[in-house]
Amino acid sequence: MFAVLGMLVVIVSVITGYLASHGNLIALWQPFEVLIICGSALGAFMTANPLSLQKKVFKMLPQVLFGSRHNKNFYLQLLSLTYRLFQKSRQDGFLSIEEDIEDPFNSDLFLEFPDVLRDHEMIHFLTDNYRIFTLTGLPAHEMDAMMDAEIEQIEEELVAPSHAVNKVSEALPGFGIVAAVLGIVITMGSIGGPMEEIGAHVAAALVGTFLGVFFAYGFVGPVASHLESLGQHEVKAYLCIKTCLVSSVAGYSPPVAVESGRKLLPVELRPNFSDLSDYLKQYR
Repeated sequence: MFAVLGMLVVIVSVITGYLASHGNLIALWQPFEVLIICGSALGAFMTANPLSLQKKVFKMLPQVLFGSRHNKNFYLQLLSLTYRLFQKSRQDGFLSIEEDIEDPFNSDLFLEFPDVLRDHEMIHFLTDNYRIFTLTGLPAHEMDAMMDAEIEQIEEELVAPSHAVNKVSEALPGFGIVAAVLGIVITMGSIGGPMEEIGAHVAAALVGTFLGVFFAYGFVGPVASHLESLGQHEVKAYLCIKTCLVSSVAGYSPPVAVESGRKLLPVELRPNFSDLSDYLKQYR
């Protein structure tokens, strides 16, 4: 929601300053300039990026506007899920969690944590790596190295949407110039006509330049930065899972393993020790 508020502040500040300088608001209404700039930017974005990346960008955009799905409650559920998984395997043996790991989306244990279960990639990361340990019995240091390599690849994929949107931001001023040049072409075709008509065409051309810069630095650039922040926060969730798994493999008790992972979560969203302890009491 703060992103929406920030966008409103940008719009209100620019329009208020323009009107206070005795500007004519109607002169900024240039829908065809917007079509040229935004349509060209969208087409370039589609050309430059594979369909899979385009889908990731549009999937993440609602989180920019309405807040990240990885909030404090999500992390509480994530830590509780790992605790339940470790506790069950420790008390009843690895065979007791085999069905849970093989089909987590129909597992009663995983269904207790719906917010985490909606993140399919993270669930697969947890179950795949825990399955590897139960099948191979790899020592903790080898599990650590193996998951580090996987997280590096995941991090590249998570920051790719922000890089793609940032490229659009960098291109928008150029598309604004394209719109302005086309406006000048139209203006030159009107030479000899009424001065009011020529003035309107020049104004439209200048608005094209303004909109390209305005969209780039007022909206698309900040959205790219926000997407990067979302990706970095999600990487910390993977690091949390990795640390919990490695600690469990090393022989630490479920509470200690979960606590070691908790410390890697973003500070502003990290459940404190008391919150986590109170939340876990229902599973003891």
